[in-house]
Parts: sequence; C-alpha cells; structure tokens
Amino acid sequence: MTLSLGWFSAVFAGFFSAHVLQRLCFPYFWRDLLFLLKVVRYGVTLELFKVTSRVRTVLDRFIQQAQRIPDKPFVIYEGSVHTYRDIDRRSNRFAQVFLDELKLKKGECVALLMSNEPDFLCAWFGLAKVGCSVAFLNTNIKSKSLLHCFNCCGAKTLIVGSDLLDTLDGILTTLLDDSIRVWAVKSHSEHTQVNTLLDKIDAASDEPVPAALRATTSLKSPTLYIFTSGTTGLPKAAVITHLQSLKAAAGFWAFGVTEDDVMYVPLPLYHSAASLIGIGGTIELGATCILKKKFSASHFWSDCRKHNVTVFQYIGELCRYLCNQPQSDRDKDHKVVMGVGNGLRPDVWREFHSRFGNIKMCEVYGSTEGNLCFMNHIGKIGTVGRSNFIYRLLFKYDLVKYDMLRDEPVKDPHGFCQRVEQGETGLLLSKVSAISPFFGYAGSKQLTEKKLMRDVFAKGDAYFNTGDLMSEEQEGFICFRDRVGDTFRWKGENVATTEVAEIVGQMDFIQEVNVYGVEIQGHEGRAGMAAMIVRPGFTFDGKKLFDHVTRELPAYARPLFIRLQEEMEMTSTYKQQKFQLVQSGFNPSTVPDPLFVLDQQQHFYIPLTDTIYQSIISGERKL
Repeated sequence: MTLSLGWFSAVFAGFFSAHVLQRLCFPYFWRDLLFLLKVVRYGVTLELFKVTSRVRTVLDRFIQQAQRIPDKPFVIYEGSVHTYRDIDRRSNRFAQVFLDELKLKKGECVALLMSNEPDFLCAWFGLAKVGCSVAFLNTNIKSKSLLHCFNCCGAKTLIVGSDLLDTLDGILTTLLDDSIRVWAVKSHSEHTQVNTLLDKIDAASDEPVPAALRATTSLKSPTLYIFTSGTTGLPKAAVITHLQSLKAAAGFWAFGVTEDDVMYVPLPLYHSAASLIGIGGTIELGATCILKKKFSASHFWSDCRKHNVTVFQYIGELCRYLCNQPQSDRDKDHKVVMGVGNGLRPDVWREFHSRFGNIKMCEVYGSTEGNLCFMNHIGKIGTVGRSNFIYRLLFKYDLVKYDMLRDEPVKDPHGFCQRVEQGETGLLLSKVSAISPFFGYAGSKQLTEKKLMRDVFAKGDAYFNTGDLMSEEQEGFICFRDRVGDTFRWKGENVATTEVAEIVGQMDFIQEVNVYGVEIQGHEGRAGMAAMIVRPGFTFDGKKLFDHVTRELPAYARPLFIRLQEEMEMTSTYKQQKFQLVQSGFNPSTVPDPLFVLDQQQHFYIPLTDTIYQSIISGERKL
C-alpha cells in the first residue's frame, strides 16, 4: 500500500512538474497544438481531393448550405434579409441569362465591376455556376488602369453595377472598340451600346443550370482574378485557384467561429479579405453576414447592436476610425467578441480594447497572391501570427538579411542569402513547394517570375518574395516591421509607386518623379509623397497637378506631399533611391527642398509651411 501511494505521489509530482514547466516555458503549447491540428486536418481534406479528383469548391459548399439551411439569413444588406435559398435562386437566374443571352462558355473569364451589394454575390455565383472565372475589378481604378485589367485576364465581357456605369465615361468607346461587351445591372440604359441585365433576370427561370458546367477536377484551376498593386506599376491579376479559395474560406473556422455567429463585412468585395475570407468563411460555416456597401464609423456600433454581430472584419485604418469617434456610454454595449483582419497598429489595438472591451483581435498576414499565411490565433497585441517547429516543418519560410540602402538582400561570398538571428528584422521569403504553391499572375510570366527569388540558399531552390520586413520573437510570435520596394499602403489600399509616378510624370513641367510613402504620426500606413525635378524652362504648377491627379488617380493614391529637387539620388544599380527620402519625411524645418501639400479646399498644391505641418502632426488637419 505504501509502495502504491509512493508510486502515485511520484507520478502526480511528475505530471505537476511537467505542467508547471509547460506553463512557464511553453505557455501556448496546447493552444498552438489544437490550432495546428485543425489546420492540418483541413489540409488533409484538401489533399484527398487531389487523390480522388472529387473537388468540392466554395460554390459547391454554398449550394450544399442552401439545401441544408435554405431559410437561414445568408446576407443582410441595408435592412433586407436574403436567405441562402434567395441568393441561390437569384444566382440561378443570373446563370440562365449568362447562358441564354450572353452565350458565355465554360472556361471564359468575365470582369465584374460592382460595389458591395447582394447582386455582386449573385453575379459572382451565377458566373461560377456556368463555369466562368471572374475578375474582380477595383471600383476605384480609372481609365488606363481599367483597360489594362482586361488585357491581363483576357476578359471580353464586363458586368458593371448600376451605380458605377458613369465611371466608364471616357473609356466606353475604347472598350467597345476592343470587342468587350458591356452589360449593366440595370433594367434600362441611356447608353445604346450598353446591354441591360435586370430586365432579363426578372424574366429568367430560377431553376439550376447543369452541375456539369461548374464541375472541376483540379484544385489548381483558376476561379478568380483579384487585382493587386505591385512594383510594376499597373494592377496585376493575381490568379486565385479553388485551392486558395478553400484555404481562405476556412479562416473563420480555424479561429473558432461557428455557424451561430453573425459576421460584419464592411470591406470591399473586390478585395480577397472580404470575398474569400468574409463571404467564403460565412458559407463554409453556414453563418450570417451583414454586408455594408461602405464602411461607416458613425454607424458601425449601432449596426452591430441592431444585428447582434459577434465577429467583424477589419483593416487597421478601420479600427483607428472607430477610436476617433466621440466616446459614448454605449461603447461596450455590444455582442462583438472577435475581429479578423490585418494592419492593426499596437497603439490602436490597445486603445480599441480599452474603449470597446476585450474583443479578441485575430490578425491574418498574407498577400492575395502569396503562398504563406500567418494567423495570430492567440490574439497577442502587435503580432501578426505564430510559428513553431511544427509550422516550420509544414510551411518553409525564412527571414533573410536586407540592405535598405542598397534595396536588396545581403548575400554571402557564395551568393546565397543570409538568415537573420531570432529577434532581428529580415525580409520574409516563403519556399515554393507542392504544399505551398505560387500561382502567380495572369497574362505575364515575367511578372510572376519577378516575385520569385531563386538560388536563395541552394542552387535550384525558389522562394516567393513577400516584400515585407518581419521579425520572429523569442516565443515564436511574428511581427510586421515594414515594406520594401515600390509599394506602400494608405487608407487600406496598396499603392504602386511606379503607377503613380507614371501618371504624375505626364505633366509637361515635370522632368523626373520619384514616388514613395512617408509615415504620419497617428495614421496607419504611409501617405504618398513625390520628389520631382522641374523641367528646365518650366515652373511648378500646383493647380494643374492637383487637377491631373484628381482626375487620373483614386484618392488613396494621390501624393499628399511634393518635394522639388535639383537632382535625383540613384542606387548603385541605377534605381531611384527612396530610403533617404522616406527617412527625411516632410518636415519643412528639416527638409532643405521646397515642399507642397495637397489642399482639398483650395484645389491646389500649396506650400507646406511649419504651421500646416504642425496641424498635420497634431491631427487637426484632415488628410
């Protein structure tokens, strides 16, 4: 008996010691393990698709949910409830019209230019039901960029929302000359060469089209093209396969969201976050989505209370806007328990928690076209994800040393990259493999190749270059530090500096222009700034430049600041030098060159004085 008690005490002491050791040295072990088991289990399901050739797509899952829970609200939009059955049947009508009127064929690509609304989903699903891939067009892009998008994905049909038809003014003739058919989601059109859809949809059958049209045998088949700004200037069409769509659709589920949750989606559907994670995630769970046409900080919490929202999608700027709203006694009067998104600054994160309650903020890191994703399932402030030895076994990534002055990775004597030490900042590279494929961009092998780095650590290897500087801390938390190259983020949108430079450089008084992003205290991301050389014999024209960028660029891409220089600094490889310009910022007391700021009231680029600078830094002047 004494021996048994001694054995039991020893075992108990051993377990207790192991538990204490685990809590002290590996405090996130069980949470990491359970999260990874979910991820691996889902991954195994996707791998089985490859073996059996029985691919279940996101659309298949939606149709399955429409049969399982037909009367459950799927989308609530501006007070109107649309059930799973409603969207399924209306998308059937779209599909019938696409077949009978538009004569679309399986495998064709169709461009979709629509704002957030239920018919965006019906058009998207309707196209998928007839076997077409869909190119989501950014509703902010204009003229030349819009035309470029058709060349990328090869679309010959454009479906445009009723509220966006006017944005085609000036390029409609060019579209028609290029044999692109334009169909408006309207019953009547003043444009004689623009076809109408709504009148035909109202008369169409809501019976399903043959399932064989949407069937696919490969996870790697393209289903969407989502445009992303990059270092090449004009938008790039990232190829989104069924594999990527399915992975994204599992995001909410991986974070522990259930079918009883209500999701709030205020982000634009043409971005992957709202469409793939938001709508796809809602479908995967069989949950309900509150869809907003546009984000409104003043209506956000009242919407959440009205619809009993439990989970919302965000970008960092969205949370900052909410924190800037006047305080209310009802700030913590809501049922929201989780936010899923990216780009949330630590200071805004803390203020958000203090103001609105201990909502778990789950950061997701990953680009639309990228082959790597980090998920901060712990919710630790200031981090974008977690990593450990198991994650590294599954997903090969590395942080390598990067020379900001030379704007290139640091190489060893043999020409290979060098890994950073733990805690140091480095360029994030993700190995391209069967588990983590990179599908690239439509229409250009050159653009796809440009995102890859080869012979990184050994001859013949290939890594996806994220263009992001990250660090991995002691406990395995991943922290975002900065972007490199020719892209910065402002107002929740990626801005391609070369695209902006090309448009700004069209002015006859500008000889050379270098566009970059500068940090502004209290603002997420970086604001656009353009250093330029005025052509000999000309003078800087602030009014002319204002009119030009307002006409040709979306608001988030317009340079807020201008810096006039005598000569442009170059790197050793003859690239424009941005690092020193970014570092020097836009303070007129420290920058020796003439500075100007975009003024929306005067419709002019006016001189940037110390007084105006202080009003920007203090937040008094709105940007």
